Amino acid sequence: MKNYLFPLFFLIGFVQGSAQEKMSCCLPSATDAFAQLASNQVFVMSHPEPLPFTFRSDHGKDIVFKAADGTDAYGWEIMSKKPSDNYIFVIHEWWGLNDYIKKESENLWDALGNANIIDLDLYDRKVATTREEAAKLVQSVTTERADAIIRGALAYAGARAKIYTLGWCFGGGWSLQATLLAGNQAAGCVMYYGMPEKDLEKLRTLHTDVLGIFGNKDQYINIKLVDEFADNMAKAGKILILKRYDADHGFANPSAPSFDQTSKESAWIQTIAYLQERVK
Repeated sequence: MKNYLFPLFFLIGFVQGSAQEKMSCCLPSATDAFAQLASNQVFVMSHPEPLPFTFRSDHGKDIVFKAADGTDAYGWEIMSKKPSDNYIFVIHEWWGLNDYIKKESENLWDALGNANIIDLDLYDRKVATTREEAAKLVQSVTTERADAIIRGALAYAGARAKIYTLGWCFGGGWSLQATLLAGNQAAGCVMYYGMPEKDLEKLRTLHTDVLGIFGNKDQYINIKLVDEFADNMAKAGKILILKRYDADHGFANPSAPSFDQTSKESAWIQTIAYLQERVK
């Protein structure tokens, strides 16, 4: 009887492994899953259109750098007041790199003091002013192009840079993806109600903990999805600092004309505390 046990266990393991591999390969990526939400009219209409806003900074400037595919990539940069290897990549929400994001980035720069801020433009200089435009822009972003922009920003920051990431909504998911791409340069990640990564093998490559900020009333990045993310991070042996608010998707979006002010301020305090502890 013993002679048959090993082949049987091997066969069971092979079948289970093959099923898991098949299931993994058939799941959409985290970024594709978020793009699919842009086809949901209810999701699209849940985003109030941004109120007009103009921001003028005495510190920030537009930059052009080379993406990993050799093309030009674009961003907005505020350099640290003194030389620093700390770089925070800020990734815009689904409207694009507008003046609201630049203002939030300057607030971040003021709070931290010793970090360079680079707002990455994953829309290649396009900015949406309507829900319909935003939905189209989200769907137009390919993983290959976004990866190339992020890798280009990593090269721009340099091999000695300590990389931190922060993003909201569309940018929340890409904040986590940018941290994965940063490899051993990754030093911190903040994601506001972004699409979590489900691939355990990818999560196992994280070199930092993650501050995840989510709204319990969010119907899309919902409680079940966030619970699954927390479970997957634990399985991957990684730390997720989870902050949940009794608020809806986009409650802290800097461009939203209506948001949860109390939750937004609390989440911002958590964000600054998390980054200050790591940005030395």
